[in-house]
Amino acid sequence: MDYFSEGLTKAVALLLALDPETFSAVWATASVTALALIASLLMGLPLGFALGHFHFPGRRGVRLFVDWMLSLPTVVIGLIVYAFLTARGPLGEWGLLFSVPGMALGLTLLGLPIIISMTATAVESTDSRLTQTLLSLGADRWQLLWATLTEARFAMALAAATAFGRIVSEVGIAMMVGGNIKWQTRTITTAIALETGKGEFATGIALGIVLMIVALVVNLLVGLLRGRANGSAGGHRAGGGRT
Repeated sequence: MDYFSEGLTKAVALLLALDPETFSAVWATASVTALALIASLLMGLPLGFALGHFHFPGRRGVRLFVDWMLSLPTVVIGLIVYAFLTARGPLGEWGLLFSVPGMALGLTLLGLPIIISMTATAVESTDSRLTQTLLSLGADRWQLLWATLTEARFAMALAAATAFGRIVSEVGIAMMVGGNIKWQTRTITTAIALETGKGEFATGIALGIVLMIVALVVNLLVGLLRGRANGSAGGHRAGGGRT
């Protein structure tokens, strides 16, 4: 275990010294995660809300497709995105392969079904008595939509936190689409895999510490949001019981 304790000591020193090579992976991870999460939220929240709130022909098929995307292996997503972005692919002229935007595109496909599915489930789980009460009070369509959105806000925030955790920890898509280029597209996860394979345990441990801190923050946030969502739901049930 001497190599581990020595590696841990060197890892802490790298972090405290703000080692440029180590933190270049951190900044690349932050950039690609932010782009992918924003894109997933901008598309996923409205689509998930529509899927959970409205009834339309083919709704069951759409839900099955979203659930299928959830179970799709990430290496397959990476392969599909790579095929589209390669020079011979339909999007090859965009020059996105082995770039941060290209990785963000692949990671968006990873986070998008999570946002859609969890948002739709949250909207479907809202208390039906709320809609009935608002209709009896003369609420219009937009007021009903806003009330449903407000009711599901904590669960939708939980979906965002879950997607963030999945995106920031992904290896396969980042490796295949980003190419693991030093100082450019090397993320925390791909750097850990590379440096550990080279025997550079200090750098791998340093980046692992950063990733564990991020995971801890995300888990604390998820727990807080879950508690608020459950408390909100419990409060509405209690209010309904008193009525």
